[in-house]
Amino acid sequence: MFQIAFFNVLLSLLYMIPGYVFCKIKKAAPEHLSTMSYILIYFCSPCMVLASFLQLPRSKENVWYMMLFFAFSLLIQVLFFLLLFLILRKKQENDVYRIMNVGAMLGNVGFFGLPLIRALFPENPEVACYSCIFVTSMNLLVFTVGVYGVTGEKKYISVKNALINPASVAFLIAFPLYLLNAGEWCPKFLLNGIDIVGKMTTPLCMLILGIRLATIELKKLFTNGGIYIACALKLLVFPLFGYGISLLFPLPDTFRYSVLILCGTPCASVLLGMAEMHGKGMDKAANCILLSTLLSILTLPLLALLIR
Repeated sequence: MFQIAFFNVLLSLLYMIPGYVFCKIKKAAPEHLSTMSYILIYFCSPCMVLASFLQLPRSKENVWYMMLFFAFSLLIQVLFFLLLFLILRKKQENDVYRIMNVGAMLGNVGFFGLPLIRALFPENPEVACYSCIFVTSMNLLVFTVGVYGVTGEKKYISVKNALINPASVAFLIAFPLYLLNAGEWCPKFLLNGIDIVGKMTTPLCMLILGIRLATIELKKLFTNGGIYIACALKLLVFPLFGYGISLLFPLPDTFRYSVLILCGTPCASVLLGMAEMHGKGMDKAANCILLSTLLSILTLPLLALLIR
């Protein structure tokens, strides 16, 4: 499991290199990122969700555990956020601590986590759906406590965006299709097409991060102590917190291990999108995402050692 995790994370990180190189030689520019991000979020990501559900055989047991995973993933994210908020409540005026608070909770569970968890559990296709469900529950928090953490202002909280966004809409389409067993009667060429587009998410996401990495000063990325604390919370403390809570309940091993790995994914790229949208904390958000992504090659294989 250590080797599988290590080489899959390494492959994901290698996708950053073309983006970094093309930006350095002026063949790609940060100005391109908004277009690439729109393609990623509004086209590739929904296809990833659809493909995951259409490839899973329908069963009552899967339906039950998917609903349970949604509730459980939402619960542990809220609990961890509240715990950190209480610890850091006197420092919430400082955007470093607010971003640390939300960055430790919001992870790249879709673009980064899904291919990894598929590789770790190739005989359990339901884990891909767990990843998509985690994304859906996370988006409820992105546009509420997440945007508050980035801006420090409650006026930017949007319940509408929390409920209606590409991830939630894709889930609301994919889940009924799964219940109708659409994967059995949908034309094969269409399923293959959706799956191919869905698999573009990880390379495209990492290309974007590679371009972003080329725009910052590496010295600042590796010498900020506060960012290391945020990364430690996201990459080690949060996954162990979620896994520990899962041990309190009679759950299947794949359910627990999915919680462990998905909670241990790097900080979510949506954090930077929020910061750029509102013009606050952009450098700190970018540093959290990039450093946690680079450090995940050490932490995710270590977490995989807990898988039996």
